[in-house]
Amino acid sequence: MTQGFKLEGFQYARLKTQGAEINIATASPKEYSKATPALLLLHGYPQTHLMWHKVAPALSQHFHIVCADLRGYGDSSKPESDETHLTYSKREMAYDMVDVMRQLGHEIFYAAGHDRGARVIHRMALDHPDKLSKAAVLDIVPTLEMFNSVDQVSATGYYHWYFLIQDKGLPEKMIGQNPDFYLLDKLDRWSTQPESFEQKIVAEYLRCFRRPETIHASCEDYRAAASIDLQHDKADIETKINCPLLVLWGTQGIIGRHFDILEIWRNRASTIQGEGVDCGHFLAEEAPDKTLQCLLQFFNS
Repeated sequence: MTQGFKLEGFQYARLKTQGAEINIATASPKEYSKATPALLLLHGYPQTHLMWHKVAPALSQHFHIVCADLRGYGDSSKPESDETHLTYSKREMAYDMVDVMRQLGHEIFYAAGHDRGARVIHRMALDHPDKLSKAAVLDIVPTLEMFNSVDQVSATGYYHWYFLIQDKGLPEKMIGQNPDFYLLDKLDRWSTQPESFEQKIVAEYLRCFRRPETIHASCEDYRAAASIDLQHDKADIETKINCPLLVLWGTQGIIGRHFDILEIWRNRASTIQGEGVDCGHFLAEEAPDKTLQCLLQFFNS
């Protein structure tokens, strides 16, 4: 598999889990020891681990960093799914990452995720509470809350939640006609600073997203969110995240404008802190300095 731009100073590998092969990039401080905390970074839709390229190198001066492509995205494998969509449930995706960290020698670790990656971390915190010592979620509210609070504003801004879940290959066929236009539209539509996306990074997003199997897998991710993920979330509705949780959001994005984010997460986590960042949806690329500051303060405290 040909891979283009890579994070400078990071080592790349593919690790097998129970249901997928996960592409990872790792880096550590120069004076790395077993006592150095590990920090897992997960990306969102329709991106790859490279969304962290502006903050991961600085974070690697403090932590053992593991940047991973979620199953179905980037250069990770795209396993077959079925009508249950369980393969792309956040439960299965979370298990991938717990297994990856275990194989790397990290039984307990920190984790930060944006968008889809944040939903994986939410599920991880519920299914594997003994693995996460701290967690950060960027620009999301829980999936169940998203579906339960639909109005014209949210449905218009997040129309893709309802488009991608359509069956019989409808979104796959439509996106597949011009995947470049579709992905570039998402970066532009959900950001307030489109110029913040570097061409070499966007080229990698396009390289990966052009693959029909990536388009299909990402649709399956959303189909899972509208079905099996909701079943899991409803079953755990009374269970709170036990580890300290940092919540960040873009104040100019749809999530930031539409929800009382901290109030929602207070109902889902025992210990929470957070703040809005002056940007759109893509915090780590639109506002990397502020995002880095918030992550360092939280994980180093």
